[in-house]
Amino acid sequence: MLAPGHTLCAGCGIGVVMSLLKKVCPKDVIVSMATGCLEVCTTAYPRSAWECPAIHVAFECTSAVASGIEAAVRKLGKPWKVLAIAGDGGTFDIGFQALSGMLERGHKVTQICLDNEAYMNTGIQRSGGTPKYAETTTSPAGRVEPGKLREKKPLVDIVAAHRIPYAATASPGYPSDLVEKFRKALELQPSFLHILIPCPTGWRFDPSQTVRIARLAVDCGIWPLYEIENQVLRITHRPSFKGLEEYLGSQGRFKHLKPEQVEEIRNRISQEWERLEKIEKLSIS
Repeated sequence: MLAPGHTLCAGCGIGVVMSLLKKVCPKDVIVSMATGCLEVCTTAYPRSAWECPAIHVAFECTSAVASGIEAAVRKLGKPWKVLAIAGDGGTFDIGFQALSGMLERGHKVTQICLDNEAYMNTGIQRSGGTPKYAETTTSPAGRVEPGKLREKKPLVDIVAAHRIPYAATASPGYPSDLVEKFRKALELQPSFLHILIPCPTGWRFDPSQTVRIARLAVDCGIWPLYEIENQVLRITHRPSFKGLEEYLGSQGRFKHLKPEQVEEIRNRISQEWERLEKIEKLSIS
């Protein structure tokens, strides 16, 4: 969907993901996108890196505008697909009400959350998608507080509770899994795709390590890969559960963690996987 010439940071996970999505995205697509890294780096006036119709909307309006586009396309009888794309700030937080409304109304839209786990575009502030203990400019780590104190919002659980046909998680570390899920999401609208986006700037790692870190997140279990199709949960990759220390240690945002905090994260990973496996077993049976 994107031509060369955007201004995304070196090593930005968004560029990797958009290149992968392009492999199966139809030509006839319209994009509604919130303010964020993707929008700022692809639409610097008077130029655009988009090779399809794309509209920039306010943080809170991505899903609402996508709903209007979808209604217009349906009324005109056109075979266009509609994508709504926002970051974690524009999905977990500011745009959540519009997302819920769009899903409840059943608009044939695929919403993609490019989750780099903070408001990276505006200064690396914490969001509802920031993991516990991560350091941001508004949740600094120091002698009083060890970074963000709250857990990451369980967004896919909340989205799936709307009983939509398809919701899934994905990572650029596993490109085939990501591309296949995007293909399904386009077919089973309304749908939701939650993609991890490693951010060299906000996570503080070398730009050459983006895909490695995205893969580590999956392998250590901190980013489970699964899909919920017609209310049936299926885990799409079972990790080795190795490399948690390597994943956390490779990022400056976690450099302050103490051994007991790493162990807490490990226990939380185990609990989440136990929950997912129970749901998978129940939904399949």
